[in-house]
Amino acid sequence: MKLKLITLCLALLIPYIAIAGDYIIGEGDGLDISVWGVKELNVTVRVRPDGKITIPGLGDVKATGVTPLELQATLGAKFKELVKNPIVTVSVREITNSKVYVFGGGVNSGVYDLNRRTTLLQLLCVIGNSTVSGAANRNTSAGAGAKVADYKKAYILRNGKKLKQDFYKLFVDGDVSEDIVIETNDAIFIPQLLEKNIYVLGAVNTPKVIEYREGMTIMEAVLESGGFTKFAKQNDTEILRKDGKKEISISIKAKDLINDGDLEQNVKLKPGDYVVVKEGMF
Repeated sequence: MKLKLITLCLALLIPYIAIAGDYIIGEGDGLDISVWGVKELNVTVRVRPDGKITIPGLGDVKATGVTPLELQATLGAKFKELVKNPIVTVSVREITNSKVYVFGGGVNSGVYDLNRRTTLLQLLCVIGNSTVSGAANRNTSAGAGAKVADYKKAYILRNGKKLKQDFYKLFVDGDVSEDIVIETNDAIFIPQLLEKNIYVLGAVNTPKVIEYREGMTIMEAVLESGGFTKFAKQNDTEILRKDGKKEISISIKAKDLINDGDLEQNVKLKPGDYVVVKEGMF
């Protein structure tokens, strides 16, 4: 799963490296504007806080919220009043105010520059520094204290409103139809998965706390806890689970699973589950 995520991220990043025209101009950006053959109209300007730039012969022109190519077309139309068949070029000299803000307990918070068209998936690939619940390598475990991101409760905050809640299908399952383009000043909230453990108790050789992995079954948890003791009542095993405010008890006949191959008994676990194996003398 981890290798597939990395491959997908790289494949999606490559097409956008050369797309300069998709960059959205923001306040504070430095622009080089030139009109071919007319040196007097070649200027270097900075976008003001009101989103405008001042151009010789034209005055104030709105520059924010558009790409360099779109601004180029706007200026070309305006320069027709001064120059016959003007050829205008707009390039971004300096990017200062196109940023996205990432915060939450499931990731290292920070501010990221958007220097090209960026999608949510691309940004999540860049952020890193967290363990995705369900996406960790099954042959390893995250270190103690590692952050586990709860992508199902993550969301984008844009203009004060929640947008695109739940990144799990996109980032873990690889459903790129869930991807969207990030905009300047978006805030990405990624909380920490508060309950990420499985608790195995009772008649097992090594009762323990196990970090949850996607697809983990009850028998995997029991085996990681040293297996059943000789006093375990294997058919009297249960899963205790919280579903909101409700507490659910799931009865498991583990002996039927081991001896008869009843795979229906090998239930998949969820974060926070307690596996309790009862004990008896016979």
